[in-house]
Amino acid sequence: MGSLGWAVTLSVLSAASYAAAAVAQERLAEHGQRGLTRWAVALLLTGGGVVLHVVALNFGTVAVVQALGTLTLLFALPIAAVRYRTSIGRASWIDAILTVLGLALILSLSVESSEPAVLAPPDDRHLALITLAVVAVLTLAAWPAGPRVRSVLLAAAAGVAFGIASVLSKAVLAAFTDGGAGAVSPFAGVAVLVFATGGYVLGQLSYGRAGLAAPLATVSVANPIVAATAGVVVFDESFRFGPAGLLMVGFAAAVMTLGVLGLARRAAATSPSDSRDDRRTADLS
Repeated sequence: MGSLGWAVTLSVLSAASYAAAAVAQERLAEHGQRGLTRWAVALLLTGGGVVLHVVALNFGTVAVVQALGTLTLLFALPIAAVRYRTSIGRASWIDAILTVLGLALILSLSVESSEPAVLAPPDDRHLALITLAVVAVLTLAAWPAGPRVRSVLLAAAAGVAFGIASVLSKAVLAAFTDGGAGAVSPFAGVAVLVFATGGYVLGQLSYGRAGLAAPLATVSVANPIVAATAGVVVFDESFRFGPAGLLMVGFAAAVMTLGVLGLARRAAATSPSDSRDDRRTADLS
């Protein structure tokens, strides 16, 4: 199996683990963040997803690995359907097909880079500071907003943090592979931990009152877009056919995003917290 094959396999397994973790996080939020066992399950599943994701980054480009991360919502749909005893309709299957087709096109256009993903100081500091500013703005804007907008903004902040954590993780892995532990930037290593932990906390908070659909869709879209953009800018990652290939990737990303958002809308019907919020809104109107 080539490097791209390993990247795809590990990314798919990572997405499945993240999807199960998302359902566990929502259940934890429903119980007021109480329960040691619930916390342990959510952390274990998230940790497994993180490990698989980081290893996948060592085999594939940031754009490919992060794009495959959108499969999280695809896996979360049947998990939630089983949990809430609902069926998956034809519209959901269409959205799933759109997501897979977009991913397949991105994978077919990807190029395996032979150059190491180097991110030397002070570039790593600049990237970390810009990311911190964006996450802070989104987080501060979330608190005075209503429950649904707050969940989306917190999920967007989590997606940005996770996306840049992946970019920095690839840089750390490349430095370690090329020159050993001494070549790894301590700042980059700390930044990975800060953004990954911050993304997890923000993601957990985003599940408060908007159910599984809206925050998970937001993270699933924001994460790959931010990471893929940073990968192209920071690591000069490219695709086949030059500018025409980039346009095709943009089209594929749009198709994939439509599928992800559609899956989120279908998944909303399986989320009891969404139903409760809808009933509250109806009672007040």
